[in-house]
Formats: sequence, structure tokens, C-alpha cells
Amino acid sequence: MDAHDLLRLVRTVRTARGVRSLRSALRRRSADRAGLPRPGAERARVPGAAQGADPLPGGGVVHFARSSLRVRVAAGGAVFCGWDGAGPEPSYAVNGPGPEVDERAVLEPDTDGGWRVVSERVLVVVGRHGTVEVRTPGGVLLRRDLPPRWWEPADAAADAAAARAQHRPGEARERQGAGEARWALRSEVAADARFFGLGGRSAGPRLRDGSYRLWNTDPDGAFVPGDDPLYITMPVQLVVADAGTHLVFHDDSWDGRVTLAEGEEGAGSGHDRPGRCEVRMDGGPLRYWVLVGTPARVLHGWASLTGAAALPPAWALGHHHSRWGFGSEREVRRVVEGYAERGLPLSAVHLDIDHFRGHRVFTVDRERFPDLPGLAAELRERGVRLVSIVDPAVKAEPGQWVFDSGAAADAFVRDARGRRVRGEVWPGESVFPDFTDPRVRKWWGGLYGERLAQGFSGLWHDMNEPVSFAPFGDPSLPLSARHSLEGRGGDHREAHNVYGLAMARAGYEALCELRPGERPFLFSRSGWAGMQRYGGTWSGDVATGWPGLRASLSLVLGLGLCGVPYSGPDIGGFSGFPSPELYVRWFQLGSCLPLFRTHSAINAGRREPWEFGGEALEHAGAALRERMRLLPYFVTLAHLARHTGAPYVRPVWWRSPEDRALRDCEDAFLLGDSLLVAPVLEQGADRRAVRLPRGLWYDTATGRAYEGPGQVLLDAPLSRIPVLARAGSVIPVQRTAESASGPSSEPSGPSGLSGLSGLSGPVELEVWAPAPGRTGGGVLVPDGGDGWEPQETVRFTTRRRNGAVVVEQEGAEEVGYPVRVRGEGA
Repeated sequence: MDAHDLLRLVRTVRTARGVRSLRSALRRRSADRAGLPRPGAERARVPGAAQGADPLPGGGVVHFARSSLRVRVAAGGAVFCGWDGAGPEPSYAVNGPGPEVDERAVLEPDTDGGWRVVSERVLVVVGRHGTVEVRTPGGVLLRRDLPPRWWEPADAAADAAAARAQHRPGEARERQGAGEARWALRSEVAADARFFGLGGRSAGPRLRDGSYRLWNTDPDGAFVPGDDPLYITMPVQLVVADAGTHLVFHDDSWDGRVTLAEGEEGAGSGHDRPGRCEVRMDGGPLRYWVLVGTPARVLHGWASLTGAAALPPAWALGHHHSRWGFGSEREVRRVVEGYAERGLPLSAVHLDIDHFRGHRVFTVDRERFPDLPGLAAELRERGVRLVSIVDPAVKAEPGQWVFDSGAAADAFVRDARGRRVRGEVWPGESVFPDFTDPRVRKWWGGLYGERLAQGFSGLWHDMNEPVSFAPFGDPSLPLSARHSLEGRGGDHREAHNVYGLAMARAGYEALCELRPGERPFLFSRSGWAGMQRYGGTWSGDVATGWPGLRASLSLVLGLGLCGVPYSGPDIGGFSGFPSPELYVRWFQLGSCLPLFRTHSAINAGRREPWEFGGEALEHAGAALRERMRLLPYFVTLAHLARHTGAPYVRPVWWRSPEDRALRDCEDAFLLGDSLLVAPVLEQGADRRAVRLPRGLWYDTATGRAYEGPGQVLLDAPLSRIPVLARAGSVIPVQRTAESASGPSSEPSGPSGLSGLSGLSGPVELEVWAPAPGRTGGGVLVPDGGDGWEPQETVRFTTRRRNGAVVVEQEGAEEVGYPVRVRGEGA
């Protein structure tokens, strides 16, 4: 027990819940001692020398003395590599059966005794001792994986070696321990490369030298930059270098670590020192995917591989207000009325666990919320939706309907002896559904009908790493706990990281079935690669403070580069009492992120904008109204994220990955292709430096033009943060009274929703003049609803003609929306 565990123990056992948590932790340790294999002698293994190869569609299998490697190139250019017979399936990340192979890819001998797979988009070179190089079609090296190494139980290794010697590769893999073998893979990338990704990380988005654990974890309190790991870890790296961008995904859900070390150009005697990465996993298959191309192409390929992002309903792109501790229907009404009285748009209110009866999931405290359906209907009339928290832990209470239903369905995780695993969570001693069982997902999904009957329009999943309170050790289920894993069987070592993903799948599929005419709204604290198929996520319990504000941006950017485009932080931080200045700066940042939500703990300060004084209210209100003005742009970005995989929030190097200075920029971001947002992340700052990508950019507050690439110093008073528009951009916005009275062309566009939500008014096109001699453009997806009706993408082009800015709509003689041109004097 380390010092941190000792402190947790002392702090926890002073309460009744703490005593129960201690008992739970002791049970967990006892279960693992009885249910996990005891450590014994291990034997290390490397592939050995190449002995031949068998061509197959899309590539082939290269045989080594002590292993085999399957290389397959997909039709879109994605490369799959699987050692020891590992295939792309079964996989929790890969969507459906996976991509079709590239029938034109050819396996052929290489000059040094190895082999190569040649395709139109990528070249894969397999060395005679097991190195794997991924190159561009022209031969430029992007990634070099060194021969892997396994550590497997000595008896299993001996049996597997005998099976291999008798040419029984399937039996050899089975005897190697069915995933019990630890493995490590070292890789080299270009000296100038920068690493991004690995899920939600509090420091970044660029990942510095260091070790990053792959184990979804509740950090036991509010986190700050440097706390690691957090709620969502993914073995997904995006590597950006002069030679090109590539994404690598190690499809293994076991516990592991990724160790990164950036390279150095001209190191030593003038030679470059490559960047290095080592992935070490405690078990599971050694298989991975590599996708190459521009950042946009790579993320599109990743979305094609793992599934399109769920499309949130339009209202979910407005402002959400949440609190752990509303306490009553009366308080919810008071807060909603406060927004209305001050003319502040509001789209949703979230209820935390305090609206449950004794914190029991799928219940309602009837004393404090006597008519929840009535409250939901009343708020919906005003354009405000109710969103409910859902935790996976079910109170182990015979006679309580959720527990009895789950017990009858045999839905709960059991230990190696067949007993239900019990842990300590908010409702008390609890059991946990096994979401890796399709039958259990179906049962659990049926329970969501109760939430819909209460009037809720959306759901947020919490505590689903999963969490079981513990004063020492890992605050989760025993590693020996048994899971279905889609019928294959296994334990929590493999199931832990995909638990939240499988829960999100259960909820999303249930909502699609229960309300087939509406797009589900669901976001989850924990998840894994592919979680975007079922919704988004949020920061979790980020600490109140300026470091927490910076961490909020890191998380959203990093998750977007892992394929999860919809996310956002707890505005103001979860844990404490933000100053008016910090609250305003956090609110301004949040208004530019996909999930725009205030939230706080039950013992933290309030988060309503009027609680911070008149000046803060004025500035937060301005940011909120600007968010609602930009709502058509956010809706368009949501559709683009679904169709292309491009996140709403993108690093500033998105279109210029060759710009090394931009790769190191972590305090600004692109919102779509048209806007560059530079939040204020430091106390007392009223100016800030902004690094611009190449091209002409307009300060949206002053209209002044700046030429990139380069750095400019812009005013950032407390009333606003710098936002710049790319020259030539067409940005769909809601038409306001101010813009309607200004110069614009007709006709008016379609109206959206109305009410407190702020989704009202026709759409107009805000056009930023293109640079002389250049063209620009933009798109609009005119979607103001919640259903599945296909929406046509409307495309626009801008150019200068005879000194005037001209806008053209693809496929139409005239532009069908009002146009307001800005920046004409550039």
C-alpha cells in the first residue's frame, strides 16, 4: 500500500460508507487472490527469422520461426497487422464486419529476405526478423515497428512451441494462454513527429515524453493537468510529422502503458534521433491498425473503421445547465425562470443522482419531485429538455424492482466462484450489470423506458469505468470478475476498459428502439475506441481553477483526435468556487465547444451566470447569445462530423500539419474550418498572442485582417475572447434583429425552434470576404429538428468580382439565404 492509498484509507474509514468501502476492497483483494492465475515462470519470445509467406486477398501471412504476421490492406488504405493469428474480429472498436480488403494489394518478396505489401495508398515492408515499416506509396517512412516480444507462462510457451513445430498454428495460439501473454511493441517515427491522442488526457493535447496508462479510472476527486489516467483511455495515437500524418490503434482492451519519447533532429553526431513509442500490454491480442494521409483523411478513415459519430438532436447543441444538488422541482423551476427573466437562452437542465430515491438508479424521490413528468412537460413547452443521469451500479436490495429484475435475468457480474460481485457505490452495496453480454444489454435497455416515461429527453452515463469505492487499490471491480465478452468468456482484465462503451451501446440502442423517430441524446463519462457511435462524453470532475480550465481544452482536443467529436467540460469546474473572472473565461471557452454545459458538485459554488455579479452576467450572456447565433454552424459541424469524422474542435495545424510551430500550439483551436478561437487561459490577461495558420484571417470583433502564418497580439478584454474568421468563409448563423437591419440580400431562410432554447429565427450566411485573387466557401446543413430525416448539404462559393464579393450556391441560380458580407475592405 503506497502513501496515496494510505491517505485514502485514513480519510475514508471515518464514515459508514467508508467502512463498507473497506469491506468491498478487502473482498476484491480476496477474490483476485483466489480467481487470478498465480504469477509463475515466464518465457520470452520473439518472432525469429522469416520462413515464408502465403498471399491472401489484401496482403498475406508472413511466417516466422516462432510466430506469424497477418498483413491486410483495406480498400480505403487502412493497414491491419495481426501477430500470432490475431484477426480484426472480434473487436469492440471495429464497426460491423470491418472494411473490405483492397483486392489490388499484392504481397511480394523484398530484397533482404523479408516481404512487402504494395498498394495504391500505402506500402508495408516486413523485415526478415519481424520489423514492420509503414511507408507512403513513394517509399517515405512514416512508422517502423521493431520485432515484438511476448512473455508467456513457461508451460503454455512450451506447448505452443510444440504445436508450432507440428504446423498447428491455431492450437499454438490457443496454448499460448488465450490472451494471457504479456507483450511489448517498440516503434520509431520521424525525429520531428509529435504525438496526440490516447483518449482523454488532462495535459496536452500534444503528448510529452512520459508513460501513459491505458486503464479507465476515476481519479478519486477533481483532477488537474498531469493527473493520469482519467475516465477514457484509448490505445489510439495520432502522429504528425513533415513526412505525413498517421494514426495507429492497438486493438487490445487490457491494461497497458504507452511510453513516448519525442525525437531530436541533428542529435549526436549530426544524425536524427527518431521519436520512440513503446506499447506494453498485460494480455490480449497483438494486433493494430495504421491509417495514413492528411489529418482529415486519417480521421475519415478512422470513422469508417470504427463507426460514424452519433448525431445529437439540434437542441443538444444549445446551453445545458446542471448541478449535483438541485434538490427539488421548485429549485429547478427557479433556475429555469432565472434564465428566462434575464433573457438567457437555455436548452436543457440535467438532474444528478439527488433526484433518485436513495441514489437508486431508475427511481424518483417523490417527496422532492412529486410530478417529474409534469415538470418535464412544462419545461419542454418552454423549449427546455430534461436530461437524467444513469449509473450502472444497482443497489443489492431484494424487493427493489431493478435488482429483482436483474437477478431474474441473471444480469449481474459474478466472480470466479459464481457469486455476484458486490461493490460500494452511491446507493450503498451494489451489483453491476455485465454489459458485455448482449442479453444483458437488451435487459438494461428496456429499463430506459422508465426514464422516458418520467419525461426525460436525454441521458448521461456516470460512474461507468466502472467505479466501486475503495480506500486502497483500484476503485473498480475485481480483476477476476467474470464477463461474457459476447459469449467468448473472460474476466475484468479484458472487460474493464470496454465496460462504459458497452453500457453506452445498451442505452443508445434502447433509445433508438423506444423512440425510433428521435435521435438519441446520450453522453458517457467512460468509454473506449468507437464510443462515438453511441454519443459523446464530458470532462468528468475537472478541478475548479485556471489549470482545470486549461485541462478542459486539452481533453476536448485530444478526444476529437481519437474520433470522439462531441464533448465538453464542466464550466466553472466541478469541485470549487470559481472567481467571476475564471467563470467568465470558462463560460467563453465552453460556448465554443460542442457540449456547452455548466455543472458542479453538491458542495461547490453555484454556476448560474447571475451568481457572479452584473459584469460577469453581461459577459456570460454575450457569449451565450453568440453561441445561439452560431447554432446553424454547430448543427452543420455535427453533420460533418458524422459524415467525415472531422471533429468540431480541431487543432490549429489541422489544415497545415507541416507547420511545426502550429503543432506545438495548445492554447487555441479551429472551430470547423472557418473560425479560430483563442480562449484566455491565464488569470488577469486582457491581451494574448495568437498563432495563425497560413492565409488571411479577420478579427470578428474589429474586422481587422491579419495574414498568416505568423503570430499576432490581440486584445482580449473580459467581455470577449479573440475569434478570427478565415477569409472567404461562409458561416451559417441565426439571423438576429441587428443583422436583419443591416445590409444583406434576401430571401429569408427557414425558421428553427423557438422558446427558452433560443433556437429561433431564420438562417443567414455570414460571409467573410475572400482575399484578392482567392476564392472561399462553406456549407450549410439546414437541420433544426430531432429526427432522422436526411438533410441535404448546401454548398457555397465566394469570390471577388469587379471589387465586390460574390456568393454562389451550388446547383441554384440564386442564393436561397440572406447574405451578410463582412471584411470587404481587406
